[in-house]
Amino acid sequence: MSTPDASWIEDPDLASAVAEVEEFAGAAGWDRPPQLFALVRTADLARAEPQLAARLAGAAEWTPIAQDALPEGDLADALATVGWPPEVAGCVLVQEILVLPPVAPAGDTAGIRAAPADDVPAAGTDPAAPDGRPHREGRLVAGVLRDRPGGACLLRMRDLPDTPLRGADLAPNLLAALRTTLSD
Repeated sequence: MSTPDASWIEDPDLASAVAEVEEFAGAAGWDRPPQLFALVRTADLARAEPQLAARLAGAAEWTPIAQDALPEGDLADALATVGWPPEVAGCVLVQEILVLPPVAPAGDTAGIRAAPADDVPAAGTDPAAPDGRPHREGRLVAGVLRDRPGGACLLRMRDLPDTPLRGADLAPNLLAALRTTLSD
């Protein structure tokens, strides 16, 4: 019997750091550019910066530290230029995204049902979607640790702010891109 892949299971301490970053980003409001955070072990930060020790007492395992703004343009290109020193144990990225509904193959209506009009959340039209599919805006926060598999993600929809989605499997490609920033 093989060992199941547990990379979809969130590390609770990493998930806590991701939630902290999302709360910080939420306080700044919507319509913000992507922002990157370094994650350092709180105990290591307290030893390195003794003047912060009292403020960090009892804090979470990981402390997120906001980084300079990412260059404008393609996020993948920006992440390809990022490298971290060994003291950085992980990183978290927060970005706003458009969530499009899935597209069924032509003629395939399996699993598609019409929702009553009052159950459908307010939606816009993404001009980039050639078929004019409705979209919803969200804030996606994803984080990884250098020495642990998987990651943690949180997605807060703009129209449903009190109901965030969580799970390491929400953005596997983004988690992989963040992991490459931690490569030696």
